[in-house]
Amino acid sequence: MAGVAVTPAVPLATAYVTLVGSKALLAARVARREPACAPSTGAGVAVAQAILSGDPRLADVLTDNVRMLPEAHFLWLVDADDPAGEATCRAVAAAAPGARIGVLVLPPAPAGTNPKLWKLEAARRATDAPAFLVLDDDTRMPAATLGALTAALDRHDLATSLPVYRAGRDWPSRLLAQFVANNAATTYLPLVPWLAPVTINGMAYVLRRSMLDAMGGFAPLFPHLTDDLAVAMRVGASGGTIFQSARTHEVETSVRDGGHYRQLMHRWFLFALLLLRAQPAGYRVLITLLHGVPPVLLWSLLLAVLWRPTPSAFVACGIALVARALAIVAVHHAIGTPGRHAPLLSLLSELLQPLHLLHAAVWRRITWRTRHYRVVDAGEFEAVE
Repeated sequence: MAGVAVTPAVPLATAYVTLVGSKALLAARVARREPACAPSTGAGVAVAQAILSGDPRLADVLTDNVRMLPEAHFLWLVDADDPAGEATCRAVAAAAPGARIGVLVLPPAPAGTNPKLWKLEAARRATDAPAFLVLDDDTRMPAATLGALTAALDRHDLATSLPVYRAGRDWPSRLLAQFVANNAATTYLPLVPWLAPVTINGMAYVLRRSMLDAMGGFAPLFPHLTDDLAVAMRVGASGGTIFQSARTHEVETSVRDGGHYRQLMHRWFLFALLLLRAQPAGYRVLITLLHGVPPVLLWSLLLAVLWRPTPSAFVACGIALVARALAIVAVHHAIGTPGRHAPLLSLLSELLQPLHLLHAAVWRRITWRTRHYRVVDAGEFEAVE
């Protein structure tokens, strides 16, 4: 009984399971309550994709989107100094003669201008489609998900879906996929019934054309490197509403090695810090509690077991880890992506989160494929060599 009385593992495990279980329960509840919608072929939808060469899967992803959304108007936005990206786009377009595809070759974005938003503004001027879908060039948009997003535009001005990563065979790719599998649904969904989304997933979202025009297009957002946060804030400031769907889009990013994985996570966590700083104090506390505290509790639990390895500590830790795995699996089933949980890599991914956060807090330079930037704040950045 003494071990039960003095071990800190039991309260740590209880706190951890309470937070993780609550997030999973709320996310699954939101997912299961979302009504089913008919798939979309892309009719009436302009698909704007900012293209940047460097990912060997680019042609495959573009080809799959053209196949899944045969009636969409694709606008592929390429830098004038990116001949490889242009060649890939033109090759895919030539292989799909029945598709409506425009390849727009653009001059470099001016200094201090977000290159993705620079391209999206060119796409906005090139189409008058009633729905404007922004899609990253490593993202696949299923017809079923697009159907849910465009249906939501009957009641909202912007709709966004959840990312799911297609894991490669190498460990960095699988580790990245587990990070997204652990966190996407439980980050975006739990507070949906009570609080409007404060940001969106920038990999895939659709805007009502009338809202896009009301917010002045993308040009007012050019100084923001965190384009997803900037778009969400602009929609809210323009009187619009955002719908967060539990439907998923699939992302396939080629992760070369551990250094590339670290670069990706550093960028994501730096953007998360910028998002956090842009929120009111109360919301910052809530976000920290839901998303920042669980990895710290998990580390504390494991250290407590090592410090005082009593039977009760091992039991508490075992129950917490099993409960964690069950919660993640339950959320995957709720959003329609079963079979994606890899227990050991999933656990490692969560344990690495505090290290990624610390890295983002102390180092403000990010790498974005072949581009390098120094981030000052959410509305200011500069390109660096």
